[in-house]
Amino acid sequence: MELNITAHQDTFTRDHLPPQELWPILEFTLPELQYPARLNAATALIDDAVEAFGADRPALLAPDGTSWSYGELLKHANQVAQVLTEDFGIVPGNRVMLRAPNNAWLVACWLGVIKAGAVVVTTMPALRAAEIDKLAVLTKPSLMLCDHRFLDDARAAAGDTYRVIPVGSEDAGDVVARAASKSGEFNNVDTAADDVALLGPTSGTTGTPKITMHFHRDILANADTFARHILQPTQADVFAGSPPLAFTFGLGGLVVFPLRFGASTLLTERTTPVELATLSHQAGATILFTAPTAYRAILKEGKAELLRTLRLAVSAGEHLPEATWQAVKDATGLELIDGIGSTELLHVFISAAGGDIRPGATGKAVPGFRATILDNDGNELGPDEVGRLAIIGPTGCRYLDDERQLNYVSNGWNVTGDTFVRDAEGYFTYQARSDNMIISSGYNIGGPEVEEAIIQHPDVMETAVVARPDASRGSVVCAFVVLVEGVEASDAKAKELQDFVKATIAPYKYPREIRFVDELPRNPSGKLQHFKLRESLTETHAS
Repeated sequence: MELNITAHQDTFTRDHLPPQELWPILEFTLPELQYPARLNAATALIDDAVEAFGADRPALLAPDGTSWSYGELLKHANQVAQVLTEDFGIVPGNRVMLRAPNNAWLVACWLGVIKAGAVVVTTMPALRAAEIDKLAVLTKPSLMLCDHRFLDDARAAAGDTYRVIPVGSEDAGDVVARAASKSGEFNNVDTAADDVALLGPTSGTTGTPKITMHFHRDILANADTFARHILQPTQADVFAGSPPLAFTFGLGGLVVFPLRFGASTLLTERTTPVELATLSHQAGATILFTAPTAYRAILKEGKAELLRTLRLAVSAGEHLPEATWQAVKDATGLELIDGIGSTELLHVFISAAGGDIRPGATGKAVPGFRATILDNDGNELGPDEVGRLAIIGPTGCRYLDDERQLNYVSNGWNVTGDTFVRDAEGYFTYQARSDNMIISSGYNIGGPEVEEAIIQHPDVMETAVVARPDASRGSVVCAFVVLVEGVEASDAKAKELQDFVKATIAPYKYPREIRFVDELPRNPSGKLQHFKLRESLTETHAS
């Protein structure tokens, strides 16, 4: 595939794309995926949106009741682009890091970077200096725009390598202050559709983040597949959710999707599940994005009524147990939209909504994508055979200078690292992460199946199941359990949970060890980090 002539003066990202023979196959099978050769994603998301939906439509909502219209967002994004180019000399292709919680100025900065033809690298404000430094070494930013409340680690990481500019402070050099002096008129850079627009660090479920590379057309492709065909948003919709914009699940659900379809979005900086549900309800949210853990917490806190006014509720980021799906359905009438996606492909590629939902199954390939199951040798498997999930679509894995490209792409397929089974009708059902299949005394046991059984117990708030090394069995099922507040951990409670699992699924799958903990390790997007639990068990076993 021949690339278009780049608009980048700084050609770092194009120079460091993986060799094309290592790319996955890319397919653009839908009419809406036929993008022009010259495309700036910000033009489509905000300039074209103002023209199509009107400058006065609400775009970004805040919990305090304030809002920005589409016209105001366009003006502020243009002002940020002017600040970047006029005040700091940013040229197309330069990398600009962003560091902030979910708020309106982060969106304006994100759009401003894209408008300027630069490459955006959005990072979590929770990251410490050493973590920021690792990302900066890989992405080589020219500048960081950082929320004024999170400057210390940012400046410690930057040193003299790149400048850190505050956002929202009283400093005269602050981005917001600088923006106020700009006209708000900007001619977006005429980027190629296949110019890199963003570098997305993976969320780190396997410990070491990788840097994914995404084009301008990729940003729109997820809106024109999952959002357009599964969510079917309208201008009347109000999006809300917990995922940070630094993760592509949040970027899609809270920025790209609403702007693509003229909707609005509620941005919350940091909330508990019940706080998110409360604020979303108060804002009139109609589409909610959050993880299964959050839905369970909302129900267990007795706040199901806060969800009943939603039109759609989306669950992603981790496996959705059928018991959680049914509990939400019973309490609210909502049928959770399950989905699996990845940072490598930007967003969800298998899902189902409405009458197409089958509880317990993740869904079918989203229109625009196709999916299959591969064995360990890369051969396609038939119905009801367990293997590795593989995807082809309009987006795909391209890592920045990372030999793990060879692991993710196999014969043109994106191989996600998840174990699935597909039935004869094309429905895919999750089994486990490929690294979380537990082999105990010759039995293959999927950790998520055991988790789903445990979570049905009324005393369990959340759980994570991993393999613990064992001399006689190879490994055994070990469950880390967070109990509902007020329930005491004890040997008797562990035995009760073990017996409960034996009565719920095949007895050989029960957890031979239960460890009660106050909380489970999660990355900043809320995704469970099973690898940290496995590491703790390996260390214990070794000692």
